Amino acid sequence: MKLKLLSILVAASAATNAFAEENAEQKTWEVTSELGAIVTSGNTETTTLKGGLKVLHNLDSWNNEYKIDGIYKEDEVEDADGDKNKQRTNEKYSASAQGNYKLNEKHSHLFIYGSHVSDYFGAYRTESVISAGYGLRLLSEKTMWLNAEVGPGYKFFEYSDESTQEDDNGNLLAGERESEVIALGKLDYNWQISESARFTQLVAVEYGESNTKTRSETALLAKINGSLQMKVAFNIINNSDVADDEESTDTETSLTLVYSF
Repeated sequence: MKLKLLSILVAASAATNAFAEENAEQKTWEVTSELGAIVTSGNTETTTLKGGLKVLHNLDSWNNEYKIDGIYKEDEVEDADGDKNKQRTNEKYSASAQGNYKLNEKHSHLFIYGSHVSDYFGAYRTESVISAGYGLRLLSEKTMWLNAEVGPGYKFFEYSDESTQEDDNGNLLAGERESEVIALGKLDYNWQISESARFTQLVAVEYGESNTKTRSETALLAKINGSLQMKVAFNIINNSDVADDEESTDTETSLTLVYSF
């Protein structure tokens, strides 16, 4: 599976380079690729790979965003016999697309959004969301801005085959698929601290009858040169309703290189 993620990241980087070269003169496109890897050996052996691709398409009436992200992690685990073996401890892939239709009011828009997440170690094996709503810029200063979005949506999700969660009648939900109406809200904050440093904070909430999912990313980006940045990020994902043997909150700290075109 590690080779699977590596192939995805290599293909994404190659596609990004080709795309950027072909559209170098088109200012309506903004492409950003992100890649990080940590490999340790010796007393402890771990492998962590993280990558992503974001494309912004700015038109007269529309601003569109497309994103792909992936993370893969292996850790050396000692079994009952004292033997050490590498085991996959995290694997997650996600893709999303959002179209924002600009309104006459300054910094306001209507949006339509769709996403899919495949998570081998999360509270749900897969999650798909489609939604629409309204967005507005709440704060607009020279060096910082704050955007907000809210709207209804619909969510499809699948429990993992190993899930011990039960329904109201005590039946196991392992492998079951469900769907529900949800409400979505998002706050997106951006602060240009200096010419070479930028701080971002994203908080998104999906509220449903069976579960409320909250996502947060806190990040600091430091420019290395005109196109290359270093990014330090802390991510939190919280699910309000999980099985008794699962953690409700997952956290991730990452250090990646970000290249913009």
